[in-house]
Order: sequence, then structure tokens, then C-alpha cells
Amino acid sequence: MTNKLVVSPSPHVHSGDTIAKNMYGVLIALVPAFIVSLYVFGLDAFVLTLASVVFCVITEYVVQRYMFKKEPTILDGSAIITGVLLAFNVPSNLPLWILAVGAIAAIGIGKMSFGGLGNNIFNPALLGRVFLLISFPAQMTSWPLPSTIASVDGVTAATVLENIKYNPGALPSISDMFFGLEGGSIGEMSVMALLLGLIYMLWKKIISWHIPVSIILTVALFAGGMYLIDPSPVNNPLIHLLSGGLMLGAVFMATDYATSPLSHKGMIIYGVGIGIVTMCIRLWGSYPEGVSFAILLMNAFTPLINNYVKPKRFGEVVKNG
Repeated sequence: MTNKLVVSPSPHVHSGDTIAKNMYGVLIALVPAFIVSLYVFGLDAFVLTLASVVFCVITEYVVQRYMFKKEPTILDGSAIITGVLLAFNVPSNLPLWILAVGAIAAIGIGKMSFGGLGNNIFNPALLGRVFLLISFPAQMTSWPLPSTIASVDGVTAATVLENIKYNPGALPSISDMFFGLEGGSIGEMSVMALLLGLIYMLWKKIISWHIPVSIILTVALFAGGMYLIDPSPVNNPLIHLLSGGLMLGAVFMATDYATSPLSHKGMIIYGVGIGIVTMCIRLWGSYPEGVSFAILLMNAFTPLINNYVKPKRFGEVVKNG
């Protein structure tokens, strides 16, 4: 008798799509942000992204082939996405050897040490990014001005989130923040491009709206409430929505299948938690940005959220009283 019961780790996709198909769909959604990064930072953005992908793919291949002694799965697209997202979370002038360290941390520690795709509890790209931020804080917080603004290569400046805390008079215009013509990590600046990616993934049903919308609404309401109390730039909800890594995190990082809740109710709880932690760090923490830390923290709570909102089993008797 043929055994038809197959037990496998997440992500579980029930629509007939394959993991590879969804992964490459995410890569297509990242194309608009990549195009903007090329326009804003030029060749540096291309070299950094390509190098990050190569580092991540090689790390996964080596670990699977020589440590796990199993057939590598580098063609499923997951390592490529990790490489692109890691690159999108670093400055365009980051030395390649530091990027290689981040790729090893992302794939080796964040993914393969848990057993590979579907077993990891933290988003690998964000773990790699935070590892680099803690290990190389000077290099990870040196932000080159966009080539569309700076006339001399190597000119650096503070990000929008740093300016609203320490120099609110130096903020870029709302349109520059929306289109991505300001300093920051190479893939996080353009809200327009990231929203195009969100629309594409919703259209293709790669993700649902629950996580990104709950994060964005929570940040808007939290900042809006603070703005009513103190109408200063540091509390302006529009600035918080258009700056930093909020959109990149909400659309592409927090929605990672393996590290986010399974149910729609759980996704909303998860998203609200990310939004609250992000704003607490932005307003009262030492770091001007809190999205990465917020997502990693809520990744750790995902099993508890899944357990709390798990659906009732078919045939389960509900006791009254």
C-alpha cells in the first residue's frame, strides 16, 4: 500500500504553486526597487547586489554539499532572494569582504544551522544585516549620498530617520522620499518601487495583505497619535511611512513564509507587534531605525502566535461554559 501521507516543513503552499515559482515571483517583485537603486547609486548597487547573491548561493551550496552531505537546492531561488534582500539592507559603499561575512551569517547561521528552508525561525537576510550592524557599525551606518544629488563620489550624509532626530531642518521633500532620491540602504529608499512590488505579489497571490497592511497602519496610527501630542517632525506619520526600511521590511521581509504566522488573525497580531516595536525603537531607542529588530523579535514570537490562534481541529468538541 502506497504511503500518501507526506510530512514536510513550512512553507506550505496549497495553491499548486511550487516553492521555486513563488521565490522567483518575489524576485520579479523586487525588480522595480532594483532599477531605482541602479538609478540612484549606479554601478555600486549592481556590484553589491550581484556579489551578495553569489556569496549567499556559494555558502548554501558548500553547507549542503559538504556539511549536510545532501543535494544542494540552490536553484529554488531562496538563496538568491536572501542575497538580494541582504544587499538591499546595506549601504552602497560597503566593502565586499564585509558583505561576504554578512552572507555567511545569513545563510550559515540564519538558515542552514536550523536545517535549511522552512526550518529557520529568523529571516536570514535580516539576521545577516543585524549581524553586520553589530559587528561593523561604522561601515553599516555610512550612507553615501545618491549620485543624483552628490557631485563628488564618496560624499556621505545622514539618513532621514537620523535627521528627524538630530537635524530636522535637513529633511528631503516628500516627493524625494516617495521616489527614493535620498540616502539609505540601496533597496529601501523608493516607496513607489516597493509598493509596485507589493501590488504584484498581491496580484499573483504570493502573499496576502494582512502583514504589510497591519504593519503600515500600526506605524501610521502610532506616529499619528504621537503627532497629536507633539506635532514635531520626529512624530510626523508621513515621514515615518516614507523613510527608512519600513516598506522594504513590511512588504518583503516580514512576509517571509517560514518565519511569519500561518493564520490571517496571527498575521495581523504579528504585523501590529512589528509596527509597535518599530516605533518604540525609532522614537525612544538608541538606533534611529527599528524595523529589522522588530521583525526578528516578532519572528521569535511566531510559534507562540501560531499556538494562540490555531484553528480548531475538524471534529473537535467545543465545551460550553
